[in-house]
Amino acid sequence: MSETKRPDNPMARPVAVVIGATSKWQADGRNTKLVHGHALDDQALPIAVRWGVGGAIAQKFAREGFLVVLTTRTAANAAPLEEAIRRQGSDCSTVELDVASPDSIRGAFAQIEARFGPPDVVVYNAGYIEGRDLPPEKELLEDFPDEMFEVAQHVSSRGPFLVAKAILPAMRRRGSGTFLITNNPAALRGRKRGTGNSLYYPRVMMRALAQVLTEEYSAFGVHVANVIIDGLIDSPGTRALEWARARPELVMNPVKIAEAYWYLHSQDRSCWSHELQLTPAAATPSH
Repeated sequence: MSETKRPDNPMARPVAVVIGATSKWQADGRNTKLVHGHALDDQALPIAVRWGVGGAIAQKFAREGFLVVLTTRTAANAAPLEEAIRRQGSDCSTVELDVASPDSIRGAFAQIEARFGPPDVVVYNAGYIEGRDLPPEKELLEDFPDEMFEVAQHVSSRGPFLVAKAILPAMRRRGSGTFLITNNPAALRGRKRGTGNSLYYPRVMMRALAQVLTEEYSAFGVHVANVIIDGLIDSPGTRALEWARARPELVMNPVKIAEAYWYLHSQDRSCWSHELQLTPAAATPSH
C-alpha cells in the first residue's frame, strides 16, 4: 500500500489498475453488436457480469478495499461500470489510455501516480475483435489486412511490453507489486484463424513476455502471472448466444474468474504461481 497521500486518494488506499475493464461482449460492446446486430438490454443480468471479466476483476478488487482505476480509450465507455462500483460503496476512477500509444501509456500512468499513488496491482485485460467480420473466403493469413494485424500486435505484445516498462521500475524499487496478464488458449500454440475469429497467435508473445518478466522481476518482489481463460466468459453478448444457452455448463462465471486473480495477488511469496489456466469442468482443457 502506498503511504503517500494523493489528492484523489486521501485515505492512501492500495491502487489497482484494470486495463480493459469494459468488455467487447458487454450490452453495447463491439462484438455484441457485430454478432447480434444491435445492443442488448442487460438490466436483468447481475451487475457482476455486465462487463465480463474486466468488470468483475475491478469490482472484486474494489470490494477488497482497493481504489480501482479503470482505463479505456474513451472515459465514457467505462462510466456505467465506474458508477456501479461507486454505488457499491467503493472508490473508483477512470483514466483514458490507448495501448497502441507509448505516449498515452506513459501519460496515463504518470496521471495515476500523481492522482492516486503508484499502482500496487495492474491487470492487463485488453482485447480486440479485428478479423471477426472477415468472410469465409478470407480465412488464410495472406488475406488478413495489415492494419488488423497491427491491432493484434499492439494489444497482445507491444501493449503489455509498454505497460510493463511504465509500471515495473516503481514496483522494483518498492520491492512489491503484482502484474497480471489476461490471455487465452491461443497462447499455448499457433492455431489457424477460422471464420469469425480474431488473429490470436500474437498471444504467444504475450505469454512469453510474462515468462521473461517473471525471471527478471520475481527476485525484486514483483509477482507476474499469465492467466489463460480457456472458455467463453459470461456477459450480456455471450449469454445471448444460442449455443451458450444450450450449453450453460461451458460458460465461465466472471465473478469466479476474478477470484482467481485475487488469489494470485494475495499468494504468499513462498509459493507464487506464474501461470494459471482456467477451464470449465465440462470442457477439455486446451493445450
